[in-house]
Amino acid sequence: MDLFEALFTRRSIRKFTSEPVSDADLDKILKAAMLAPSAHNCQTWRFIVVRDAAVKAEIAKRHPYAKMAEQAPVVIVVCGDTTAEKNAGFWVQDCSAAMENLLLAARGLNIGTVWCGLHPIEDRAAIVRELLGIPGHIMPLGLAVLGHTDQPFFEADRYVASKVHYDKW
Repeated sequence: MDLFEALFTRRSIRKFTSEPVSDADLDKILKAAMLAPSAHNCQTWRFIVVRDAAVKAEIAKRHPYAKMAEQAPVVIVVCGDTTAEKNAGFWVQDCSAAMENLLLAARGLNIGTVWCGLHPIEDRAAIVRELLGIPGHIMPLGLAVLGHTDQPFFEADRYVASKVHYDKW
């Protein structure tokens, strides 16, 4: 798939088929995520791949905006390792870039995704921290819920010229 087609047709997908995501596709998606830029090349991201139905159901039950996690074949928790940072707080940018690469790679494979936020809302992060036994120095940024889509991809145009400033405000 052309890069711009992936960019222009990436949507938040909340309906998935029961078809599993192959290990090869999952590896390719995670490889793309790890190619993201990071501050000082610290690569602070860490990933937890959740396929266990009971765990996905519990995430869906506890997170107010992740109901679709129960039916999706895979949930990837994108986390930042604060002990890997050179400058405190940059894990958020590192992991956000990794998350976007992940979403676009999935779209390139015709796999649907939705990003469900955790950070900076501590009670949402605490949900997955408790469920998955995440240590204190690992910060959950968000969930990437993914699977083969049961709804169409379509192109959207969100370009708004008035939001762009050149040379100064």
